[in-house]
Amino acid sequence: MDMPDIVNLYFDADSGSNADALSDTFATEAVVEDEGSRHQGVVAIREWWVAAKRATQYASEPLESTIDGSKVLVRAKVSGQFPGSPVTLSYAFTIENGKIARLEIR
Repeated sequence: MDMPDIVNLYFDADSGSNADALSDTFATEAVVEDEGSRHQGVVAIREWWVAAKRATQYASEPLESTIDGSKVLVRAKVSGQFPGSPVTLSYAFTIENGKIARLEIR
């Protein structure tokens, strides 16, 4: 699947439960929006991710991607310990200077 390296690194870190590697994919003041909540900055993003992993023990599997300039849309199958598992979610990445500047998960 054709995805920018930084997006591949995000999914690799996520699947490997590697909080340090995942944090390294984000720009310092990046923003993540997920489940109606907004998390800004690498520290907040790391806390959000660690809590979500711990609570649901989810795994995400990219299914397809579309690249439009700095925007990358990835549809992924997400399964874990949550109602309705598995689900297909859209990950909308904005890449700036080789890092994730914004991620919206729906």
